Amino acid sequence: MLEGFRNLFSPGPVPYADPKSSIPLSAVLRHDWMDLWYQPKVELRTMHLVGAEALVRARHPTRGVIPPGLFLPGASEQDMHELTERVILTALGDWEDFAEFSAPIKLAVNVPVSALVQLPIPRMLREARPLASNWPGLILEVTEDQIINDLDLANDVAGALRELKCELAVDDFGAGYSSLVRLKQLPFSELKIDRSYVANCNEDHFNAGLCETIVELGRRFGLRTVAEGIETIWESHKLQSIGCQIGQGYLFAKPMPKADFLSRLRARVKGAGMAQTAHGHVALG
Repeated sequence: MLEGFRNLFSPGPVPYADPKSSIPLSAVLRHDWMDLWYQPKVELRTMHLVGAEALVRARHPTRGVIPPGLFLPGASEQDMHELTERVILTALGDWEDFAEFSAPIKLAVNVPVSALVQLPIPRMLREARPLASNWPGLILEVTEDQIINDLDLANDVAGALRELKCELAVDDFGAGYSSLVRLKQLPFSELKIDRSYVANCNEDHFNAGLCETIVELGRRFGLRTVAEGIETIWESHKLQSIGCQIGQGYLFAKPMPKADFLSRLRARVKGAGMAQTAHGHVALG
């Protein structure tokens, strides 16, 4: 089942830019070089495709694909907010293309917490969200440190977003220094376990213990748990055994351009009999 998933969702070679060829985000926005890539999220127990994270890249006309580490550092808050708006609107439009192949997957995008205040995200969703009855909603991921610093704001915004089928997720959970006692106060639906704890969790007792603790916290507070950065089958088995629900990482698939993601959905539906489960998930085995 896993091998079939990897064969299907393994993208071909990508012409990445020279690591030294950084470029300002303002130029990326001005020239409309932003490109969204998607990395699948799978249910660990069944290997069903249940979602994808939208990851931003820049596609330069001569330098090729530029990763975010070469254009996001040092960006102004204004440019970050413009990028966030474009990412959300693009992801909403891309979902409709994915849905043509009976794949009502839930997309996730990364959002700086300041954008929750200064961008009219609820209005954006009301105006641009898909009208299809099977749209499962959108996930906005913000980091743990940002959440703790803006807890009251997060609660206010989450209420408006929840009415629009938009959830908030704690990204890189465990990487910050927040008090776990306050976790139950956060209006979030998902915890993403930081990849540094996922690494070698099948053998590293410290990492395994942290993953188990986070999964148990999620269970107690009714939150989904997602492990990011899974690279080996043994890590996947360990995480599944402790109750982690969703996985993401190179073991399953690397991030890929929308066209590649879409072509693999299309190929699976038409050629390999991709089947929907009773819950609307896409079976990839």
